[in-house]
Amino acid sequence: MELFAAADLTVVRSSSVDYRASIDDPRVSEVRILRPQEIPVYVAEGLFDIGITGRDWVSETGSEVVSLGELAYSKATSSPVRVVVAVAGDSDVHSVDDLPDGVRVTSEYPEMTRRFFAERGVRADVRLSYGASEAKIPDIADCVVDITETGRALRAAGLRIIDTILTSYTEVVANPASYADPDRRRAMEQLMILLNGSLAARGRVLVKLNVPAQHRDAVLAVLPSAKSPTVNQLANGDFAVESVVDKSEINRIIPALSEAGATDLLELPISKIVP
Repeated sequence: MELFAAADLTVVRSSSVDYRASIDDPRVSEVRILRPQEIPVYVAEGLFDIGITGRDWVSETGSEVVSLGELAYSKATSSPVRVVVAVAGDSDVHSVDDLPDGVRVTSEYPEMTRRFFAERGVRADVRLSYGASEAKIPDIADCVVDITETGRALRAAGLRIIDTILTSYTEVVANPASYADPDRRRAMEQLMILLNGSLAARGRVLVKLNVPAQHRDAVLAVLPSAKSPTVNQLANGDFAVESVVDKSEINRIIPALSEAGATDLLELPISKIVP
């Protein structure tokens, strides 16, 4: 919701439990808020032109969709999530190849899990988990296939990761027939420009400053930039400089710029960065 709002594609609904919504944009006729597990199937069937889900659920459902690109964010960090195989921390198993035939596996991704173990030549008894998978080891299951972003929850449950099945970002997917339509494809690509521009701006700010000619090189030496700072000469011979920098570094950058001779420093928020 925050990403769409930042992209000037604000999702409007009557309440937080309303699963029908709208976006005031001529390219968007209808919005539904659904579980990511279902979205790839509905998009593949043509019920919707595009959807936002995870690569994990595209793989689990085997849905035939076109990827419009990843939205590089996750629940806790900007890192992707991983679908991993984990065993008890004190287990003698250190790789999937160490697992015996008939190994009991619990997972919210049964189809992906069956394919993975079959490809590795391990006959596994795969059972669908409805949650709390890590609590089922060792009494109910021998290992778990679960999703993790940082691995902390699995370690806290006393589990150890032995393999990664899939790395997954949030992803925008399209119905193949819709994507083949030139007008709809153009609309999809334009929406992705806005979404990716807003993602690129996250954690970035615009720094603007003035600097006397004699201090220009010293200021530029401490000023990071996404590409290259914009430098314009003023009528009095001084320079106006602006650059996009990481917000996390701004508390170090501004004092360093001031010490190097910069004046009239401004820090401004950025809503989008489109290459």
